[in-house]
Amino acid sequence: MPTAASWTERPTSRSGRREGVGTAVVDLVTLLRFRARTARRGRARGAIAAFVVLTLAVATVPAWTPHAGSGDRAFNLLLLLPTGMAGVVLLAVTSAVASGGGRELMPRDPGQIFPIGSTTDHLGALVLTPLNIAWLLQAWVLLGSAAYAVGHRSLGTLAGLQLGLGLWLVVATAIGQFAAWTIEGIRRTAHGVPIVRMLTVLVIATAIAMQTADLLVDALDAAPTSPVLIGLLDAPGPRWWTTVLLLALAAVAIVALGAVPARWAGRRLPVDEVELETGHRRPRGLARSPWAALVRTDRASVWRAVPMRRGLLVLAVGPGLVAVLGDLRWDSLTLLPGLVVSGGALLFGVNAWCLDGRGGRWRESLPVEPGLVFDARAWVLAEFLLSASALTVLIAGLRAGVPTPAEFTAMLASVLVIALQVVAASMRWSILHPYAADLRSARATPAPPLAMVGYSARLAASTTVTGLVFSGLARADDWRVPALLAVPFLCWSAARLLRARRRWSDAERRADVVLTVTA
Repeated sequence: MPTAASWTERPTSRSGRREGVGTAVVDLVTLLRFRARTARRGRARGAIAAFVVLTLAVATVPAWTPHAGSGDRAFNLLLLLPTGMAGVVLLAVTSAVASGGGRELMPRDPGQIFPIGSTTDHLGALVLTPLNIAWLLQAWVLLGSAAYAVGHRSLGTLAGLQLGLGLWLVVATAIGQFAAWTIEGIRRTAHGVPIVRMLTVLVIATAIAMQTADLLVDALDAAPTSPVLIGLLDAPGPRWWTTVLLLALAAVAIVALGAVPARWAGRRLPVDEVELETGHRRPRGLARSPWAALVRTDRASVWRAVPMRRGLLVLAVGPGLVAVLGDLRWDSLTLLPGLVVSGGALLFGVNAWCLDGRGGRWRESLPVEPGLVFDARAWVLAEFLLSASALTVLIAGLRAGVPTPAEFTAMLASVLVIALQVVAASMRWSILHPYAADLRSARATPAPPLAMVGYSARLAASTTVTGLVFSGLARADDWRVPALLAVPFLCWSAARLLRARRRWSDAERRADVVLTVTA
């Protein structure tokens, strides 16, 4: 039978027309306005204002610090800027590929009733990328290093360089999105998953081989970023105008080119997600106790979710490989658990009750004590974070050698303290600020983008400080020093976790959380 459109009204505006760039931009603006109206306005405006002020401060204040623009340190930073620019591109590609094509502008289920095209989704992912603490940190490091390297003696050079580096960040982000959508399209083909896994292993093996042969830094130095930096330092001369114009054209071209693999991937079903939702599993026997049943249910919710599995692999393997390539020692490895644990909490821990989804109301009807439900969820979150940290430390320790007793104790204390610290904070945030989130999509986040920025900053600050404390204690003469200092940290975090447990036991607060996450 014919399958032509059978609508009785004449097509208006976008009806019956293929999605173009103009249509995608209009839809993007509409969706951004919609998301802005559904967010908490005061907190959203405060986060945006803080983002702008901090970026401007990072791009300017280092230029007025002592020895900025002169001296050996400023000169060395200037020499390292091309390598840093190449590293930004590499990190943008890695993070975008790991997240499955970018961040979702609209969750999957609500988006099904709106005609959101793949190009709109692609542009939305680009717009939301800066609302990521990893992207912000690398952008701030690049801008701050450039400001210190050139100083404030020539304000025109400083302004021109920062403007050009801003365009470079746009280009790097667009390159990352193009690569991510391409990989996602390959993953959604018939044999795409094993192909992507083979490519990942090949890339990792190549990076390790290059580092072993001392070729990795030379490869970054050989990237064609030095001419770009030289052109940007000519501000406001003709070479600067040429470089900025080329960067702007490159950004527009790569953004437009990224819509092609995004459209290609959008026409195919996500293999991992469809397999998860349509797979068959044999029923298991009854658990021996309500605690075991709750833990089994929560554990299955976590490990069967696509973003959890991908996220754990990236969080555990990525920092470990960086430590191996950088030949880090044990006193420096104590900083890695904070990075891994905070990243793992951002996968679902900051809004832990959204794991139940629509089944949250059914969970609440079970004849078990509320405290037992809280304990099971906190236990599974701790399992997830500790397993990721253990794998990272295991990989990183392959090249770090045998640790001293003080280094081993400091590492163990750092892992336990940071894990309990993050679990307590995550469970408290999950009760105070619940959100309705669908974590079935590989690109889903447990909270809105602006809220995720706040969570990322707070977790990064607290875990980094804790890691620095135990990094210093790893050099202690007595191994009992880091163990004794870990006791007050653990007691403080345990007290905060018990306080969050009491909040969950309150019926009104618990009902508010359940109704929110199941909306």
